[in-house]
Amino acid sequence: MATKPVVPQNDNVAHALAGAGGGVLSMVLTYPLITLSTRAQVESKRAETNFLAAVKRIVAREGVAGLYSGLDSAVFGISVTNFVYYYWYEWTRAFFENAAAKAGRSSRKLTTAESMMAGALAGSATVILTNPIWVVNTRMTTRRESLEASAELVVEGSGAKAVHGKTKAPTTIGTLMALLREEGPQALFRGVIPALVLVINPILQYTLFEQMKNIFEARRKRNITPTMAFLFGALGKLFATSITYPYITVKSQMHVADQGRKEGMTQAIRRVINEEGYSGLYKGIGSKVTQSVLTAAFLFAFKDVLYDQTVKLRSTMAARRALKA
Repeated sequence: MATKPVVPQNDNVAHALAGAGGGVLSMVLTYPLITLSTRAQVESKRAETNFLAAVKRIVAREGVAGLYSGLDSAVFGISVTNFVYYYWYEWTRAFFENAAAKAGRSSRKLTTAESMMAGALAGSATVILTNPIWVVNTRMTTRRESLEASAELVVEGSGAKAVHGKTKAPTTIGTLMALLREEGPQALFRGVIPALVLVINPILQYTLFEQMKNIFEARRKRNITPTMAFLFGALGKLFATSITYPYITVKSQMHVADQGRKEGMTQAIRRVINEEGYSGLYKGIGSKVTQSVLTAAFLFAFKDVLYDQTVKLRSTMAARRALKA
């Protein structure tokens, strides 16, 4: 009699699929906040507007769809990003756990240092593989508003009557091809240095989450619930994003920089400070922190549920294949 194949609970693919699915759901739910924060990061200080005014301006110019500009590339990007990240994070985590077992350590739980190392390795691999996707997404998110603003300036300068039509949204493929044609393949890796620095963001987030999760499970003698995962995920992301936000601003500005302005991360930080003061490094932080916290909270809440369902589905499929064999 054939025995039912068991999918191990540290299955990297199951974690990666659950992370990708949770990321997509979270991204769709919070994407308007991403649009607002990204546009705030790259606009000049003179163009700054408050949250409600920014929403009204985008809806008036572009319709509600303007709040979701670049969503298709963002969904693709977050699914690839989370799949790669969780796959390598769980692989590294399993490596450390097995090493702890072989060394005879009383607990296989990751230490703070091990959690940080796992996050650094997974984050670095993810940044290098997915940076081109996020360059295209940032261009799409900001380009539509730039086209609208340029059209308005032309109308005002000519004295012509403004026409309140909707600007056609740039497509992912169109934006990619224009970028390659005008600036070359190297443009796809703009902002990769601050992005690598920003690897510290998920390191801080997941390390704090893992430690809070371990404390909760040790005291309650049971696995973490989706509600507590939501709360711990939110706290971890709030802490990480608040610390690393200046680098997020610089990365977004480097993503949309034209070919004539070539500057490194340090130069970009100095330029922002000289032109706008230190507050310029924190443009759009309100909507970004809100979005990041909600995204992380939803992600951690969704991920555990999706992981359980993925394991069950893979186990069922493996059993059916075994029966047919």
